[in-house]
Amino acid sequence: MQPRCYEQHLLTAVQACRLFKSLEACCWLEFIHLYCDLGEVVDMDDGPSVEEAGFVPDDISSIVKESLDNVLQNQQYTEQKVSQWTSACLEGCMKRLTSLNKPYKYVVTCIILQKTGAGLCTAASCFWDQITDGSRTVRWENKTMYCVTTVFGLAM
Repeated sequence: MQPRCYEQHLLTAVQACRLFKSLEACCWLEFIHLYCDLGEVVDMDDGPSVEEAGFVPDDISSIVKESLDNVLQNQQYTEQKVSQWTSACLEGCMKRLTSLNKPYKYVVTCIILQKTGAGLCTAASCFWDQITDGSRTVRWENKTMYCVTTVFGLAM
């Protein structure tokens, strides 16, 4: 069987371009990190199916919480370190998510903000398969900051 991973990524990219070009107004949230390794050839007929693997929100929450704790647990908010922390949080989440070896593409966002009493309003909109795809948002906090991390899991 010929590996189809690369072909599927190309097809998905072309379909996404067509979809968004047809929309008159498109509002994008900044996705801080999108993981898609096209260099690795994977035979999509090997491994668990999407139905077997599934997007399990509670598992995703545990992974995110552990990743955030590893980076932020004993830290005090420092504006100069926020960029470094968000990168480390995203890297930790992505490593753990991809190590699950599930047939999913993951998009992870991370927002770190100082506790000052100010509000934060975010929104996301997705066009996906409600049966196989999913998302999970985790709010983490300590005495000086909040971290809001969202994981989108999209079945391949």
